[in-house]
Amino acid sequence: MDHFVWNLDPILVSFMGLTVHWYGALFATAIAAGFQVMKKIYKAEGLDLESLDNLLVYCVVGIIVGARLAHCAFYDPSYYFANPMKIFAIWEGGLASHGGGLGAILALYYYKRKVGLPFLFLLDRLAIATAIFGFFVRMANFANSEILGQPTDKPWGIIFERIDLLPRHPAQLYEAVAYLVIFLLLALLYSKSQLKQKHGGLFGLFLVLVFSARFAIETVKISQTAYQETLMTAGQWLSVPFLVVGCFLLVRALIKPAAPAIK
Repeated sequence: MDHFVWNLDPILVSFMGLTVHWYGALFATAIAAGFQVMKKIYKAEGLDLESLDNLLVYCVVGIIVGARLAHCAFYDPSYYFANPMKIFAIWEGGLASHGGGLGAILALYYYKRKVGLPFLFLLDRLAIATAIFGFFVRMANFANSEILGQPTDKPWGIIFERIDLLPRHPAQLYEAVAYLVIFLLLALLYSKSQLKQKHGGLFGLFLVLVFSARFAIETVKISQTAYQETLMTAGQWLSVPFLVVGCFLLVRALIKPAAPAIK
């Protein structure tokens, strides 16, 4: 059986000593896409657009710091304990999406204290932006031939030639498609339903859908940890608290009356 062979040059363009990688370009696209979604939401609701610049900075810092610390703490703790200065070597790779999500939440909490908007109100809107952000980040992982799936004989298996010649589950594409569908669903519910006025509802649904997808897709990924996992993967263990919180917020939002619009 013939399988699609993927061997993209990680360098997008190199000119006069300046090198731009596909990963960096797609990560930047992820940030820009999320920012544009938030900008559109802020315009539609008459919120302060100037404060979005601060939100962008806070979230980017929170995502990177949170993702790095989570990777070091949960995926290869013994190495980073022995080499603590390597924690700062982000260019060597190693970012965990669970930590990035938590970092973004903490950044948003800091932001909300400055703008005076309800925390869950902001989380509902950031959830939509985060879903499209996640889509582009997983496409960046695919471009970089990383976060690989296990070998498979399925016809849609992909050979990542930079790694080996085995057809594998394109786990990055599975997640990318899931995040894109979640983005479209959240955007539709935001514009066509009252869920955006039930604070915590969109964010709760986001957590349930994203981490359900993540939990399922982890079953076809190769291990991301430097140690032997038991019962579940590290990604699955880390998904459980987010799922629990998501279910709580969603149920809580659905049984509460809608809040008045914020001006």
